[in-house]
Amino acid sequence: MTKEDKELDQQGFTSKDYTDSPPAALIDSSEFKLWSFYRALIAEFIATLLFLYITVATVIGHSRNATNCGSVGVLGIAWSFGGMIFVLVYCTAGISGGHINPAVTFGLFLARKVSLPRAVLYMIAQCLGAICGTGLVKAFQKSFYEGNGGGANYVHLGYTKGVGLAAEIIGTFVLVYTVFSATDPKRSARDSHVPVLAPLPIGFAVFMVHLATIPITGTGINPARSFGAAVIYGHKQPWDDQWIFWVGPFIGAALAASYHQIILRASAIKALGSFRSNPHV
Repeated sequence: MTKEDKELDQQGFTSKDYTDSPPAALIDSSEFKLWSFYRALIAEFIATLLFLYITVATVIGHSRNATNCGSVGVLGIAWSFGGMIFVLVYCTAGISGGHINPAVTFGLFLARKVSLPRAVLYMIAQCLGAICGTGLVKAFQKSFYEGNGGGANYVHLGYTKGVGLAAEIIGTFVLVYTVFSATDPKRSARDSHVPVLAPLPIGFAVFMVHLATIPITGTGINPARSFGAAVIYGHKQPWDDQWIFWVGPFIGAALAASYHQIILRASAIKALGSFRSNPHV
């Protein structure tokens, strides 16, 4: 029994045993034979569609009514993004894992939580869902959509592209780090007496990051969100800055995955210890 387990027992709580899932195969062809695989792709597509529809509609509504008290304001936009992530992750976590974001998928792939084909097809489904969700907003509110920026991400006036890139890296790091921490089986076992839903801290992470970075880039931290809005809006500036909303989130996701797996979970040290203790090596 570890020191942490003893402390929990002294407080009247019992910790549960946990086991880490085995690393996902780089390429698992057997996935293509399973209905659950295609069901997960559909879930990612629909979740990202709903995410973009609600959030971009909120952004358009804010821009339309920014001069009067009918606007939800920046706080309302942040709540829209964070709240939808909470709801959609809760709904889809048991089906697809509730990624709804290529950066999250990329981070989980680097940690060997998903295979390469699943990661690539998730990202495609997410991008297609984002395009369709934003397209619905434009179809329902075409004049307001065109006149209020289309909910597209770009580096705002007064900030350099370097600042925008840094904001996306840090913001995505916060999100993906939260995803790893909230879904860590060791944490779930250790804190089994604390009734916290994993989608809740993930949604709050999205909310807090939006509060900080909306003035800088409009907050991407989700390449599918930025890509879908840019495709439907079609103006030059969002496309000129589009690379920031892919490179930044992917770097942030890679850093978060490395920090959690290598530093916090000490996977490299564990692997080295296992290697040294194996008498047949």
